[in-house]
Amino acid sequence: MYFRVRRMRLLPWYRSRMKEAVISSGLLSLCLPLALLCLAAPRARAQPPGQEDSALQLVKDVVWNEIHEEAADHSRWMYRDAYKSPTRDTVKLVIQTPQANLAELIEDHGQPPSAEAHQADLSHMEQLLDDPGLRAKQRRDEAHDGQQADDLMKMLPSAFLWREVSRADGKVTLAYQPNPTFAPPTMSAKVMASMSGTLVVSEREKRVISLNGKLMRSVQFAWGILGHLNAGGTFQIMREEVAPHIWQITQTHVHISGHALFFKSIGDQEDETTSDYKPVPDDVDGRKALEMIRDGRLARELGVSLHTGA
Repeated sequence: MYFRVRRMRLLPWYRSRMKEAVISSGLLSLCLPLALLCLAAPRARAQPPGQEDSALQLVKDVVWNEIHEEAADHSRWMYRDAYKSPTRDTVKLVIQTPQANLAELIEDHGQPPSAEAHQADLSHMEQLLDDPGLRAKQRRDEAHDGQQADDLMKMLPSAFLWREVSRADGKVTLAYQPNPTFAPPTMSAKVMASMSGTLVVSEREKRVISLNGKLMRSVQFAWGILGHLNAGGTFQIMREEVAPHIWQITQTHVHISGHALFFKSIGDQEDETTSDYKPVPDDVDGRKALEMIRDGRLARELGVSLHTGA
């Protein structure tokens, strides 16, 4: 999975993180689909003829590869997920299965969960596996996030002006800035089109290694009546190739603020790091995964020592 929010975040996928773009509940939700897909850059300088075309073609190739490689990727992984926001500070162990993605909380604000909290966590996972409706909702949420990611990804070549900055060590660094002729079709696209930053891609595979962006101007919704996002907000996404041709997001940093309807302060201050990726064996289904969590095998597989609070 590339930019798709495993919002288990999943996103929180654990969000998977692609929050619904509902202004009344928080404009910043617009920035997550964006944060998974945007890139940007300082003001373009004059370049040799054809260099801009070359940069744009590379972006088009990267977009094509990301979408099609993601569609062909059916791998499942177990990994460690550390997530921090102003109200949350958690570490979870995640395991993906055909039936559902399960996440075990192992740390909350630096402390292990109590025995009662751990049991509640297990009960929630048991309920997820027993309830077809909950599993269907998880799949719908992931499909929605994936489609939203694909739609924004496809806009990258036209939403920005691109230029090549450097080539070194098998990496190509591209810079981008808003394309003044681009007409954003959605609110998420409007936020995306206001970003500038850099994109680093693998020269060999033409896959995304990192994305960095900054909101260059304030973004208003309904002339500011419904809300706005403040200029200066930033995001950063880092990815690693965890297996041949399979890339995963390993770091996400989103720091954006603004105001929504009735002057409600909104903000997205999130930092997430995933690590210790290991493939899930083909014979592990949801029930086996839950058993691995119950008996500590998942933690041992990921090299994590478990401690339960009082």
